[in-house]
Amino acid sequence: MTTLHTGPDTIYDVLGIGFGPSNLALAVALHEHGATARAGEELRAGFLERQPTFGWHRGMLIDDATMQVSFLKDLVTMRDPTSDFTFLNYLREQGRLVDFLNQKTLFPLRIEFHDYFEWAAARVGHLVEYDAEVVSVKPVTEDGEVRWFDVASRDPGAPERLTVRRTRAVCVATGLEPHLPPGAELSEHIWHNSELLPRVDQLARSGAPVRRAVVLGAGQSAAEAVDYLHRRFPEAEICSVFSKYGYTPADDSPFANRIFDPEAVDVFYAASPDVKQSLLDYHRGTNYSVVDMDLIESLSRTMYQEKVQGTRRLRMMNVSRIREVTGHGDGVRVTVEFLPTGERETLDSDVLVYATGYQPRGIGDHLGEIAKLCLRDDEDQLRVGRDHRVETAPNVTAGIYLQGGTEHTHGLTSTLLSTTAVRAGEIRSSLLTHRATPAAQAGGPGR
Repeated sequence: MTTLHTGPDTIYDVLGIGFGPSNLALAVALHEHGATARAGEELRAGFLERQPTFGWHRGMLIDDATMQVSFLKDLVTMRDPTSDFTFLNYLREQGRLVDFLNQKTLFPLRIEFHDYFEWAAARVGHLVEYDAEVVSVKPVTEDGEVRWFDVASRDPGAPERLTVRRTRAVCVATGLEPHLPPGAELSEHIWHNSELLPRVDQLARSGAPVRRAVVLGAGQSAAEAVDYLHRRFPEAEICSVFSKYGYTPADDSPFANRIFDPEAVDVFYAASPDVKQSLLDYHRGTNYSVVDMDLIESLSRTMYQEKVQGTRRLRMMNVSRIREVTGHGDGVRVTVEFLPTGERETLDSDVLVYATGYQPRGIGDHLGEIAKLCLRDDEDQLRVGRDHRVETAPNVTAGIYLQGGTEHTHGLTSTLLSTTAVRAGEIRSSLLTHRATPAAQAGGPGR
């Protein structure tokens, strides 16, 4: 493997756009291939990340929050359990292996798993350029064939200076972006839960009193935000607003969890559109708008204890919707409607938190004009091969790979950690296969 650089004689085999867990897993897979490949058979890879350092949902790294996925579904184990990039090897290096085993759990603290990601990212740091915001990806044509892409990036601190790198393939893994209700706008007093921790810290440092906080949402992040705010501001009333009657427990039963097996991706990919939609509908309860049972029970106990003690600070406003949000001097006024009766209540709050989930970033947001080279199905969805390579026009031999944004073709694991390691191995194999073809070798300066 070689370090990131540019120049007229440099062509990458793949440039990754974004460096979250998905492209980190790919970087590890490529690094491991390079360590064992014969001379001339390694892949030249680089990754571009707009953040200054590795970071994954930092705003929700609550100190006692645990992962919802087994540690065995780390960056490598499902692909190669003998890899020295496993979570267990990380624990061994940190001197915590025995201590972790004594906890008798499959689910580490979220802050610990984030530290594991940082540990792995540091080990492949020679493949990554941080503070590199991708601003364009342009096709490069020779003899009527699109053989390469020119990827332009800039340092946010020096936006006038662009760096352009040429590559045979791009792998887009730009993650998810916060989803907000229509018309919602963020402000000093209105947050998305993705920025919960820094916002709470800022509010606590300001010394301003917090009398009430409102959280909208019914999923895991919403329940975690409610619990965290309730503990962090012991004098405040915390109102949880959601349209269900109560939080729905996550379906993590053994048979339902098989939807996250690597083999389930094969089944889903080969299914008809109707069957795919049915599978998504049947199993949304494994991941969307659901809450771990332990947290549900903890919040319920807290509510009951407060009721006994006569100090009710935790308030569940179920079967309700937020109908109006108005900012005012030192807070926000939230109008909540109780749906069965239409009765409305106005809450003067210091904070409103939208725990309303995330959505995939559109491919056009990062690929620009080369998005026009991608083929689409009858539903105007991208056509993506089983190897995560986007289907393109016949004259395009350069590759476009997606990690995320493929739920319609590959199922629920598209944006989750469950098959990250396996997917990285599949993309690596596809890159090697396409690099070996005569079309991929044609033209251009040496590697």
